[in-house]
Amino acid sequence: MDTFALMLGWAGIYGPTALGAIGSIMGCARAGQAACGAMLDVESGYGRFIALSALPSSQIIYGIVVMFALNRDVTTESAPGLFAVGILCGLALMASAAFQGKCCASAIVATKTKPEVFGLSAAPAAIVEGFAVFAFVFALVIAGGIPSTGT
Repeated sequence: MDTFALMLGWAGIYGPTALGAIGSIMGCARAGQAACGAMLDVESGYGRFIALSALPSSQIIYGIVVMFALNRDVTTESAPGLFAVGILCGLALMASAAFQGKCCASAIVATKTKPEVFGLSAAPAAIVEGFAVFAFVFALVIAGGIPSTGT
């Protein structure tokens, strides 16, 4: 068995979780920093800021589910598919979470100044989330076609 190919297969299985976590960390940190700053400028409505700062955390959940869908014996036949699906899905989740954090930070800043725009200002973050959902669903569909055992 080609050890390098097997290593890539294992990286593909764990990739969605690791990359989704990295993106969620970046996104939640960025939005959380904006929330902390906004709370210094307002007297109430802190819950909105905290809720927005937690939105990018969903990508790690998607990554965990994809990891479970990809989890199987790694063979030279399954390794390329596991690597491609896992890493590409993980990269999409990472980018989505990072950019969703930027959208959330902007929504927090807008809401602190003008609370009535909360729903509209959160819409871009929801749109970015949609792209993560697409990557998630497509990874689950494609995972079903990757060989489960070396035959």
